[in-house]
Formats: sequence, structure tokens, C-alpha cells
Amino acid sequence: MNRKLLYGLITVGVGVLIWLLPVPAGLKPSAWQLFALFVATIVGFILQPMPIGAIAFLSVGLAGFMKVISPADALSGFGNTTIWLIVTAFLFAKGFIKTGLGRRIAYTIMNLIGDSSLKLGYALTLSDLVIAPFTPSNTARAGGILYPIVRSLCSAFDSEPGPSSRKIGSYLMKTSFQINGITSSMFITAVAPNSLVVLLAAKTANLNISWGIWALAGIVPGLVALAVTPYILYKLYPPEIKHTPEAKELAYRELEKMGPMSRGEKIVASVFLLALTLWATSSITGLDATMVAMVCVGIMIIGQAIEWKDVVEEKSAWDTLIWMGALMSLAGALTKVGLIAWFAKEVSGQLAGVSWWVALGILLLAYMYSHYAFASLSAHVTAMYAAFLAVAVAAGAPVFLAAMGLGVISGFMGGITHYGTGPAPIYFGAGYIFQGTWWKLGFVLSVSNMIIWIGLGGFWWKLLGLW
Repeated sequence: MNRKLLYGLITVGVGVLIWLLPVPAGLKPSAWQLFALFVATIVGFILQPMPIGAIAFLSVGLAGFMKVISPADALSGFGNTTIWLIVTAFLFAKGFIKTGLGRRIAYTIMNLIGDSSLKLGYALTLSDLVIAPFTPSNTARAGGILYPIVRSLCSAFDSEPGPSSRKIGSYLMKTSFQINGITSSMFITAVAPNSLVVLLAAKTANLNISWGIWALAGIVPGLVALAVTPYILYKLYPPEIKHTPEAKELAYRELEKMGPMSRGEKIVASVFLLALTLWATSSITGLDATMVAMVCVGIMIIGQAIEWKDVVEEKSAWDTLIWMGALMSLAGALTKVGLIAWFAKEVSGQLAGVSWWVALGILLLAYMYSHYAFASLSAHVTAMYAAFLAVAVAAGAPVFLAAMGLGVISGFMGGITHYGTGPAPIYFGAGYIFQGTWWKLGFVLSVSNMIIWIGLGGFWWKLLGLW
């Protein structure tokens, strides 16, 4: 039997099975039916018998068609401003890639500090950090912009898959990949599932997290994690080549080929700085982050840094709009019919007598390491975030601590396997690192990230008065 057909039958079968089970006490039949559709959607996201956009589109259509929820509720998620913020961030990323500004930033940093293998690790780190706020596809950032640069560096040092991989290639590949997960945790717009986190936190716990609050909360633990990760890898998985003057020469040659900054690059750079400034000062100006982003994209179009054709053809942006909008409709409806509150009450009842910090610690660890069973950050967030947050809050955990703790994990948890997030197959598939080594290093860095983000991060959020 065709594998996708089999996965499709499993997805439908799970939904039908749950639909036919007796409705638990305390729930309305419509709530249970909606839950069946939602679980089937998650299973479909994991197995992917069809693209996730198609699955989400069909699911929300069925929810309205079968009168489980009203047509208005079925389409309510598509008007959410956070989803449109992610769409515009994809268009920002298009500007970085099309004009070559992303490559210029990376090569410029490399030209300045790339004279040792450790410094090269930090050059890649800084490059990812600068680009991250405007690339909600971590695959586009790590795979489309940085991977070609990393691969060129490996070849420049005659470090190829096989016997010469440990010269420098293995170190650079693993460093670039792991850093991507950290930057993904630092900004709402650094990876698409972060917007899901924001929306689910609002619907589940009535907590509104703005772009500025997330960035402020992420800056200290994020910078510390970015500072220690290349060094940890340098010690645990050291490259044979320590000094790399050739890297600066390579970067210089590439910059020479690119020539002076083009008009398009200057426009994208200016808009980039304008958007960052307006986002960071939104609490003072009162400007909405999504409206700022849309105006900035408009400026790029007017300045011809990108064309309307680029906007229309940016498939990732519109695919994200479809599946996230549909998903938000279903998630919002689950909250509206009381299923999330019912689930939290049932599970929290089993935690009676357990202190909130113990309960939260268990939930955070379970959330982190259950990602071994997922090949998608989005699927994981969809499946578990709202339920885990509801249980944590019901157990007495501070709302922001629980919501942000689960949220930042949603960015870096993809680093534990070679399939857990979009960039993983790209970097692992380059052939520089054995699977066992990849998993071992991923686990060590997951512990490091948990200590920094939840330990130091939790303390930082407390100092800020966020919980």
C-alpha cells in the first residue's frame, strides 16, 4: 500500500475512533467532536499524508461543514495580527535573500573576526543573530543563507565528508545548526511556531506577549546561550584546524565579487533598522507590530528591493497563513467550548499536593524531550503547548514563567535530533557528523540550553517583573 495513503487512513481512523468514543463527563458532545478533529489534524501534521496546509484547510472546513463550530468561528483565526506579522516577516526574509544582504552581513562579520575556528563559530553566530528577527523560517535562515557559506568554508579548508571532516567541517556544521535553535527562541519572528505560542498563550492563559516583551525576555538568556554554545562544541568536538586566516581571505574575495552595496540592499537594511526601532519602542509609540511590518514591506516594494511578484510567489508565507489561521480557529474553538479548561482541571487534580515548581519542572522536561517523537516544531507546539500550559497554570505556576518557559523551549528543542526541525536534515545530510555523535552533542546542548533559558532566564524574567 502507498505510504501516504496508509498515513491518510491512520489520520482519519484516529479522528473517527475518538469521535465514536463516549463523551467524558463534564463535556458537551460538540466539544468532544471538535477534539476528535483536532487530534486527527495533529496526527496528520506528524505523518503528513498531505502538506500540512492542506490538512489544516480541510480540517477547519470540516469543522464548519459538520456544524461542530460556526462558520464564523471556523474562519476567525485568519484575522489574527500575529499570523500576519509572520507573513510579513517571510517577505522581509525574501528581501534579505534576493538582494544578497544576508550573505553580505555574514561575510562581513567573517572578514572581521574569522581568523580562528572558534572565531568562525562566533562569526556564524553573529550572522544568524542579526538576520533572525526577520526570518521566521529557520530553514530559510540556516539552510538558504548560512548553509552555503558554511559549506564553502569547509571546502576552502579541504574539509570534506569522510576522513577530513574533523579538520573544521564537523565543528562549523554543528555550530551553525545549534545556534539556529537559540536564535529561534529569541524573537517571535525568528521561527513560525513562536507566533503559535503567542496566540495559544493568549487563548489559554489570557496572557499577551508582544514582540518587544519576548525580545526583552530572550535577550539575556539568548546572548548567554549564544556565547557558550560555540565554546562547548569547540571543547567537546574540537576541530583539527585552529587558525583560519583563509576564512578572512575567502570572505574578502566574496565581498569583492559582490561589490558595493546595491540600492536594494540599502533599502532592505534601512527598513530593517526602521522596523527594529519601531518594534522596540512600541510601548511608547503605541504602534502595532504587524502594521509596522506591513508598512515596511510596502516601503521595500516602493523602493523595488522586492516586487509584488515576489510577494505573490512567496509560497512559504501564504502556506503559513493557511495552516496557522486554520489551526488558530480550531485552538480558539477548543478554548471556547471549555475543553482546555476541562483538561487542565482533570490533570491538575492528579497533581494535588505537588508544589507548582515541581509540576512545572516535570512539564518543561516532558515537553522538551518528547520532541524525540516529532519531526516538526509546529506539530509539537500544536499538539502539546496549550495543554501543558493549562496544566501548569492550574497547578499554580506563574503564568508568564510557564508560558515563556514552554515557548522558548519550542525554539531550541529541534536541536536534539537530525530530523526535529527543518534545517536538521540539511546540516546532517551534508555527511560531516555521524548520527550517534549528532544525538549525543544535541542532548548535551539541550541540557545547557535548559539551564540557561529556564534557570537564568527565569531569574531574568523575575527581575523584569514579568512574573
